[in-house]
Amino acid sequence: MAEITIIVEGKNDRSKLRRLLKEDINILCTFGSMSSLKLEQLRKQARNDEIYLFMDNDSSGKKIRAILRDAFPDAEQIYTRRGYAGVEGTPDEYVIAQLEKAGLEEYILYPPALPELE
Repeated sequence: MAEITIIVEGKNDRSKLRRLLKEDINILCTFGSMSSLKLEQLRKQARNDEIYLFMDNDSSGKKIRAILRDAFPDAEQIYTRRGYAGVEGTPDEYVIAQLEKAGLEEYILYPPALPELE
């Protein structure tokens, strides 16, 4: 089974995903700034994992995504919708749909279904 690493911007994004994904998924944060040292750290932490980039849909998120796209050319891109307050402010259902679209179903911790109202 391939090891998976998802790179997000901040720790709130990470805790959002941590709630929705199994523990064996590695979730790394850029903490908003990208230096060559930070890139090197991310590369080391990601090892040879399959990389997924999940950035906010705002100008800083797009800048970070562009830098990471160069650093990890094979990375899968996961997007949140414009208008949501970043990854952390994206509704769980939408995040789950994006993770499914990226092919990560087996790692998703689905919330228990609500009982049908009679």
